[in-house]
Amino acid sequence: ALWEAKVGGSPEEIHTNEKEVTEKEVTLHLLPGEQLLCEASTVLKYVQEDSCQHGVYGRLVCTDFKIAFLGDDESALDNDETQFKNKVVGENDITLHCVDQIYGVFDEKKKTLFGQLKKYPEKLIIHCKDLRVFQFCLRYTKEEEVKRIVSGIIHHTQAPKLLKRLFLFSYATAAQNNTVTDPKNHTVMFDTLKDWCWELERTKGNMKYKAVSVNEGYKVCERLPAHFVVPTPLPEENVQRFQGHGIPIWCWSCHNGSALLKMSALPKEQDDGILQIQKSFLDGVYKTIHRPPYEIVKTEDLSSNFLSLQEIQTAYSKFKQLFLIDNSTEFWDTDIKWFSLLESSSWLDIIRRCLKKAIEITECMEAQNMNVLLLEENASDLCCLISSLVQLMMDPHCRTRIGFQSLIQKEWVMGGHCFLDRCNHLRQNDKEEVPVFLLFLDCVWQLVHQHPPAFEFTETYLTVLSDSLYIPIFSTFFFNSPHQKDTNMGREGQDTQSKPLNLLTVWDWSVQFEPKAQTLLKNPLYVEKPKLDKGQRKGMRFKHQRQLSLPLTQSKSSPKRGFFREETDHLIKNLLGKRISKLINSSDELQDNFREFYDSWHSKPTDYHGLLLPHIEGPEIKVWAQRYLRWIPEAQILGGGRVATMSKLLEMMEEVQSLQEKIDERHHSQQAPQAEAPCLLRNSARLSSLFPFALLQRHSSKPVLPTSGWKALGDEDDLAKREDEFVDLGDV
Repeated sequence: ALWEAKVGGSPEEIHTNEKEVTEKEVTLHLLPGEQLLCEASTVLKYVQEDSCQHGVYGRLVCTDFKIAFLGDDESALDNDETQFKNKVVGENDITLHCVDQIYGVFDEKKKTLFGQLKKYPEKLIIHCKDLRVFQFCLRYTKEEEVKRIVSGIIHHTQAPKLLKRLFLFSYATAAQNNTVTDPKNHTVMFDTLKDWCWELERTKGNMKYKAVSVNEGYKVCERLPAHFVVPTPLPEENVQRFQGHGIPIWCWSCHNGSALLKMSALPKEQDDGILQIQKSFLDGVYKTIHRPPYEIVKTEDLSSNFLSLQEIQTAYSKFKQLFLIDNSTEFWDTDIKWFSLLESSSWLDIIRRCLKKAIEITECMEAQNMNVLLLEENASDLCCLISSLVQLMMDPHCRTRIGFQSLIQKEWVMGGHCFLDRCNHLRQNDKEEVPVFLLFLDCVWQLVHQHPPAFEFTETYLTVLSDSLYIPIFSTFFFNSPHQKDTNMGREGQDTQSKPLNLLTVWDWSVQFEPKAQTLLKNPLYVEKPKLDKGQRKGMRFKHQRQLSLPLTQSKSSPKRGFFREETDHLIKNLLGKRISKLINSSDELQDNFREFYDSWHSKPTDYHGLLLPHIEGPEIKVWAQRYLRWIPEAQILGGGRVATMSKLLEMMEEVQSLQEKIDERHHSQQAPQAEAPCLLRNSARLSSLFPFALLQRHSSKPVLPTSGWKALGDEDDLAKREDEFVDLGDV
């Protein structure tokens, strides 16, 4: 009787209806190259928010690309006009790379599943890296099917893989003649010398820096791209000497001539003779970027004076547990200690530290006109993160969608960030899995959240970009370096007979979304830069408008005696892996400069096409609600939240546009068609605060009461009456 109350039917009723279930089975859609591996029928998928654990019957299948549940009533969902559909990964699909942990329930006890099982669970729980939680009842599935599907899922999601065995290559081979590039995608890929020259010219960095092809064919270093930018005075043979280590590589140039550079440390040596050679080499390299009083460089050692990858990994491991909720009861039980758990994870504090470091570097470049050199062991993790944030704050081009995508290509993909290892796509080393790129996207979201009109893209764009990390049909996030990609795609191989594989990039959004859904990726409130006529352009200086009214800290006109030698020694000690106790500038001086710069900027009106700084005080750093809370029905506000505000703004925009068209008609002038507001947002009453990922019909019932935590707060009836007074989790 208890089981009937939970699943809505007895075992006899389930088997009686098997024939009917089979007739209604949903077709499994396979991608090119995708193969079915195993399946199980009569599986119940639980509805997460229902404490009675009702669900939907169907088939659970596993392919070499995904785990999919084919429910019997999915057709009812297809007609929902508010649904934000992904054409590659369905609502009940989990790509194998997206699986985080697998649990089994044995006699009401939840245990982690791995390896070969002696006993098979009656319930399967899958936690995903995009924070979805799937629960499947296997109690009435045939025993052989249970063994096959559970063993298959565990093996294909947790066993170590070889790179060539990834679905990425199966798809590329099968879709070789069907790959179509989106003609609207103008993202700069930075895989040619021309792309780097274009970026140098755009940032006016070509006066002091040059694009080189010394690594063409990856003859010098497999870690670096084939083309990159170095200081003009630097001899190209220096790049080859230590395989690209110890070389200042250009990231970006500011309007005032200062530049952001990065450098990987030289290999650690114990031999005094080799150490002396390295020191002499670095001394010569340093002279190319530090030429006082005209050019002064500040070094930022991110390996020893900033975050560690271990800190990031530990913090996120704690943080994500707040959102991997199995049911409503668990949600309300943990709700009372939400803030203490959030604080103890330290994830928001890590975001704050990253933003603060980026502001400090921005202050050095913008206010003090100094070059900044970022140092890291391989210059492929924190260097990517901080350099990208600095450019996002200082360069309005990076806040457009094309500019942002080009930034990721330049600093992350071509910058050698080890996506394959950091996302643990091969399941070979869990210790290497660190969400550095997700941390970057979370930092970007803080800026988007605080300054919406400054960005051409939306938070939904950032959310689906984070999801795309785990979709192995795009090459963007599945290699450790350009060299690894080119060699494995056949572009650098010895076999000249076979045609190189041509993979999609994640920037072809039409592969994942229909045009209607893509409208949600573009910010309708984005303030475009006004176009100036020739008269206005004449005499105009390319300078941030905000900077014209900022009190600048006095730059150093000339170094003190011995400064150059001290700074060179400081750089060498960092690069040789010897930790130092203090920077060139005292911490107090740096703090004073930062505070003056930060306060001055925030005291002025915001120029969305100039310098852009985030608020980093405690309450200003928030939880990225759309990404982290979107699968928790209890967290949504029906007809409310940011989506309701956006809907009203779009209604006003449409009304203004309509009035403008009527005025233009009266004057018999032709008006260029304006971008249409996303129709999915027009009726906010039918949406929730977690739009576009949460559907209205999935809203949860009231909290499951009583629980020990809630009892301490007061009477059950009082709590139920105060339901509407709960704080919006999206504003945490």
